[in-house]
Amino acid sequence: MPTAREALLRSALAALADLPWSAIRMVDVASGAGVSRQTLYNEFGSKDGLARALMRREADRYLHGVERLLGERADAADRLVAVAEWTVGEARARPLLRALLTGCWGEWLPAPPPARAATATSAVPAQRRADAGPPGTADLVALVRDRSAAALRQDSRDPGPRGAGPRDPGPRRDHSQGDHSPRDPGRRDHGQRDHDRDELLYRCELAVRLALAHLIAPGAESVGPLVRTAVTARLRAPLRAPLSAPSPRAGAR
Repeated sequence: MPTAREALLRSALAALADLPWSAIRMVDVASGAGVSRQTLYNEFGSKDGLARALMRREADRYLHGVERLLGERADAADRLVAVAEWTVGEARARPLLRALLTGCWGEWLPAPPPARAATATSAVPAQRRADAGPPGTADLVALVRDRSAAALRQDSRDPGPRGAGPRDPGPRRDHSQGDHSPRDPGRRDHGQRDHDRDELLYRCELAVRLALAHLIAPGAESVGPLVRTAVTARLRAPLRAPLSAPSPRAGAR
């Protein structure tokens, strides 16, 4: 049996299928969940608090799905393709997730202002969770990128559970003629590790950004072939950094 909090979130999401957020009344959300309006306010504090918690729930569900796909028995390119294709399918079916991933908010959906700092001192734990709100669009991209890279790096350290062993998303370039002297192998190895890490982050971010581009401007075919090409192609220019900033510590559930 769902908790009162979960029942309220489900009721609010169901109401969004029929009405714009501005027309949804808190009393109707509470009634649909089978609880009192006071229980709703105890959980979320306000309609904006309910909206933030609803979007947080969508973001969490999406990130859990990403982690599930990254944990499958497949090579690196296959898993990045799976995450991209699943992202497109889920976002098309879930308007709130689509808005979170693309930043495209319509009048139908809730788009509450950020929580005020003062609300963080609420004595109700659930209210503090509601106040935290969901990660922003750029944050979600960085979270998916970093979780993808972490899963693929883990495979390179421990290939056993996946049978055939992992493969990098793309071929590595030969840096043996780079700036590092062969007399300093420690420095050369450190530089190579930094480059490999940045290249993996770059390819993981390309995969999720291609998915979002396909979501906004759908192509005739699946996004899968585009992602596979992007994450396996040889880079022709020196790689300096990932596309986005590091993902935030807060909101990384």
